[in-house]
Amino acid sequence: MNGLQHPDEKIRLRTAMDMGTTPNPRDVDALIERCGTETDFHVREVLTWALTRHPRQTTVPRLTRELEDDRPQARSQALHTLSKIGDPSAWPAITRALLMDPDDEVARSAWRAATVLVPGDDKADLTTVLITQLARGPHDTQRSLSRALVALDADLDTAHNHPDPAVRAHARATEQLKHDPEAGFAIEEATRVVALGPC
Repeated sequence: MNGLQHPDEKIRLRTAMDMGTTPNPRDVDALIERCGTETDFHVREVLTWALTRHPRQTTVPRLTRELEDDRPQARSQALHTLSKIGDPSAWPAITRALLMDPDDEVARSAWRAATVLVPGDDKADLTTVLITQLARGPHDTQRSLSRALVALDADLDTAHNHPDPAVRAHARATEQLKHDPEAGFAIEEATRVVALGPC
């Protein structure tokens, strides 16, 4: 357990890897707790991997409780781990509040988890919530939202007529991503096109 708190990230990484290689139910709480404070991206990824090696019935209830934590990183990492586990029973824990979380990293993780966990009957409602987030945040946040909307095959007709040009541009870039994934997320081009208006 002390290895997860060692100042050397290489030791923390090795410790997390060992805990995933030989899963022990007693380690789950320590792994989840470390996810909320770990500063190194690579260590966090191995912590998530280690948690996926444990039975879902052990990890999912504890991870969903973590979604109410005051720390944004704890919420974000729990969502990320739930998306990797992919257990549909976690879906009710992906609340509207998480999908609209003021912290961009939490919201992005919630969008990714939602697209993995959402049942077919709830896709329309999820899409409606995500569309309200169009034009939110910097480039990476907008790209994450577009990917989630593409995964849901979202109908963006209403967004194309939105009074905010930034929303219209984001909707346009999302449609382009849907039709040509290889072209990437061209929000700058879409913004220029919207600004020029109809020919």
